[in-house]
Amino acid sequence: MAVVARDLTRIYQIGSVRVTGVDGIDLSISNGQLVVLKGDSGSGKSTLLSLLAGLDRLTTGSLTVAGRDMNLCSEAELTDFRRSTVGMIFQSFNLLPTLSVLENVCLPAMLAGRPLAKVQPRARELLDWLGMNNRLAHQPRQLSGGEMQRTAIARALINDPALLLADEPTGNLDSGNAQKVIALLAELNRQFKRTVVVATHSDLADSYATMTLQLQDGRVVP
Repeated sequence: MAVVARDLTRIYQIGSVRVTGVDGIDLSISNGQLVVLKGDSGSGKSTLLSLLAGLDRLTTGSLTVAGRDMNLCSEAELTDFRRSTVGMIFQSFNLLPTLSVLENVCLPAMLAGRPLAKVQPRARELLDWLGMNNRLAHQPRQLSGGEMQRTAIARALINDPALLLADEPTGNLDSGNAQKVIALLAELNRQFKRTVVVATHSDLADSYATMTLQLQDGRVVP
């Protein structure tokens, strides 16, 4: 299984106020699924993705991602998990502005200790597949929104992750580029057997989904 959660709960203490991000979620995602998380702002989508990515820790319950018990992982193990096992795609792209497209894509692999000479060929291959081979030396400010998101997808794939998480990946894109990005995520899922979890307000991914989860107030609802 890619993900197994039982009574997964995340509570934030903000001053004297307790805020519940996710509330008692039970969830099983098998390998190779394309899961669409739906729900209004504040429903718990981003909190759930952060827990799956090892960016946040659960308060109670249990969570296993790609065979790892996330509650037992040390900070060093979570860092390794984020570098080797999970790829993240964000609404705001999160590209480093002073690096080129190729350098942005290579960076996660280099941080994981892989030599540049071995990383660059794979980065070029991914960027060519994504139609970015004529943008390798460009910086993010020279790219369109769609090109920035394709660069971010290549970066998320550079370490060959078992799980790909996308948090509102079309939120800053026009409708045409949004459709292309969702189609790319679906191709990664179908052709390359990646497990993909997409949190989105959009309906564009609905037809590709093998599982749809509706979140409301931190809970999965029918």
